[in-house]
Amino acid sequence: MKCPHCGYQESKVVDSRHSEDGTSIRRRRECLNCQKRFTTYETVESLPIIVVKRDNSRQAFDRNKIMNGMLRACEKRPVSMQELENAVNEIESVVQNSLEREITTEFIGEQVMEKLKALDEVAYVRFASVYRQFKDIHSFMQELNKILEEK
Repeated sequence: MKCPHCGYQESKVVDSRHSEDGTSIRRRRECLNCQKRFTTYETVESLPIIVVKRDNSRQAFDRNKIMNGMLRACEKRPVSMQELENAVNEIESVVQNSLEREITTEFIGEQVMEKLKALDEVAYVRFASVYRQFKDIHSFMQELNKILEEK
């Protein structure tokens, strides 16, 4: 860390404390050249994830959209908020840990369907019917038959 007083490159950490919100670490440093002290903050670098939609438009990743879609699919179903929160956290983790900076809605949709299938089959079918945009009853029945074959 470069000293803001003399520009020297070397310093030592005198004190470290977590910030009040827990998202950064405050460090008091002392320059090894001029012995003056200064403060630095260490935070996690978060690169924005861009979602590429079906019409090729792009927007920032928003976990709330995933949660809202899953809430609609699970309406009046025996799925707890904690289960949904855990599923959204897992999906967000997969997205953040992928090395891609641009993620398609198809990728996110498949992740959501995978989680919903494990939580509640009715919620899965509800979400899939909107997400896959079934054209007729036959394509809808094919999806239902796939679920029945897996059992």
